[in-house]
Amino acid sequence: MPSALFYVGCCNRPLGYVKNVAGKGISAYRLDLESGAAEALGITEGIDNPTFLEVARDGRSLSAISEVAGWNEGDIAAYAIDYNSGALTYLSKQPTRGDGPAHNSHDGTGRFAAIANYSGLPAEARPNQSIAIYPRDEDGTLRPPVAEIRHHGTGPDAGRQERPHAHCVRWTPDNRFVVVADLGIDRLLVYRFDETTGSLTPHGETLMPPGSGPRHFRFHPSLPFAYCVNELTCILASLAFDAEAGTFDILAIESTILQPGEGDSGSAIDIAAGGKHLYVGNRGHDSIAGFAIDQGTGIARFIGTTPCGGRVPRDFAFDPSGQVLVVANQESDVLSLFRYQPDTGALAPLGQPIPSGSPTAIAFHPTLR
Repeated sequence: MPSALFYVGCCNRPLGYVKNVAGKGISAYRLDLESGAAEALGITEGIDNPTFLEVARDGRSLSAISEVAGWNEGDIAAYAIDYNSGALTYLSKQPTRGDGPAHNSHDGTGRFAAIANYSGLPAEARPNQSIAIYPRDEDGTLRPPVAEIRHHGTGPDAGRQERPHAHCVRWTPDNRFVVVADLGIDRLLVYRFDETTGSLTPHGETLMPPGSGPRHFRFHPSLPFAYCVNELTCILASLAFDAEAGTFDILAIESTILQPGEGDSGSAIDIAAGGKHLYVGNRGHDSIAGFAIDQGTGIARFIGTTPCGGRVPRDFAFDPSGQVLVVANQESDVLSLFRYQPDTGALAPLGQPIPSGSPTAIAFHPTLR
């Protein structure tokens, strides 16, 4: 029976958005994709609040941010992966050039990593950079940043959009551009990327609905579309993406909850294998919203919600085969598993909940065993 290796980031020291801190570090698990049984392989400690992480595309290493309240700069750390044991070996770390790092990713060549800083300190608090780009050695070791950008502006929600809040950074599928979702200024910002030097050049931007707070986005795996979940208003934007021009156009807006209530907010987003269905996390409502993607128009239409199996579904991810979705329920200290039904898009509960202290991020290794 096939199995998948995955890692869980967590909160292990106080953060304002986590009620009860119960994490220890980066946990490793091996998941039986048939039964849903998970074997705990160990926990890598010695890292502060690894609240988001990503396994490199070649599977050799993992990068994780450290998000610590009050620090002017967080960290991004790199670890080598032993695939057989799941063990992580520390390689290096670099400062994130701003506070409150929220997201990290790797480019298509594997030679660079990027971080997005949410930035909760006053704008005059240095270094106050929204994003930064880091060269990576072949083994995953991170080098000092070669590019950094500071965003400017505000949004109409005075409580949440008093300044820029970069929340997600990803490369376009062709690696020509870096795209950033900034919750504070309601924009997707596009930068031209030089994959020789790692430098960034401002290229353009797409305005999301005012006060919506774009949080995370994904590109369709095979079609020229992208999708952005907006945290503050629980909406999903379907976007046409022109790869040559490096531009987005909004095609449609859909709610992620039939009747959003006070305290509900969007979180993670992922697309199932085959690109037919898309899923968004609803915190407060504590559900996973499902969407069917029209393969012609690219528009994602709401098909319903599934209880997430816990409280505050902060992040989730599909295994490499696209069969199983693992959900990190931040405030109930468990991971919930669901089997994807490709014919309907339904998510069926699978196996038993997996205990995991204050889980905030899920990252699968790309290789099945």
